[in-house]
Amino acid sequence: MARQGMVTALLLLVLAAGCCAPAGAVAYLSKLPVTLEVTASPTSGEVLHGGEDEITVTWSLNATAGDDKEYKKVKVSLCYAPVSQKEREWRKTHDDLKKDKTCQFKVTEQAYAGAGNVTYRVALDIPTATYYVRAYALDASGTQVAYGQTATNYSFNVVSITGVTTSIKVAAGVFSAFSIASLAFFFFIEKRKKNN
Repeated sequence: MARQGMVTALLLLVLAAGCCAPAGAVAYLSKLPVTLEVTASPTSGEVLHGGEDEITVTWSLNATAGDDKEYKKVKVSLCYAPVSQKEREWRKTHDDLKKDKTCQFKVTEQAYAGAGNVTYRVALDIPTATYYVRAYALDASGTQVAYGQTATNYSFNVVSITGVTTSIKVAAGVFSAFSIASLAFFFFIEKRKKNN
């Protein structure tokens, strides 16, 4: 009986500790100041190919931003444009950045130096969609404290690879031919056994 009481007390203690623990900083996009100017090299509507084309992203503190002392890092991401979010819940924008699914593809995360740029080769696993670029300024804890982005109407398209390479096509052809030849061979053998 004492053991059961101790287990119950321990369980209640663990639950209370989990409920009362600080949740950490929560950042909301609508409350973040837009202090970074972000530009990207593709022209609006340009089509980029995964694994082949590159994007040069440049960011800097805008003139009206004020103090940037708490900015420790900058994180740059590719974000789905609104046209690529329609009827796709897994890409939807959410004001709570922990729940936001718009910017899923990290371009870079590096120390903040006021301004910078990066050249990014479009990864092979980036889905075919329309994108824009967003940069977040992060504090020492890694929480977003400011951002900037290319205009959402300034977007570019990425065409991912299909995954069907020439070697896969050749292998499919060889195996198909082998399966037809095997079928014909075993059909002939069965017919011969039946006749004997």
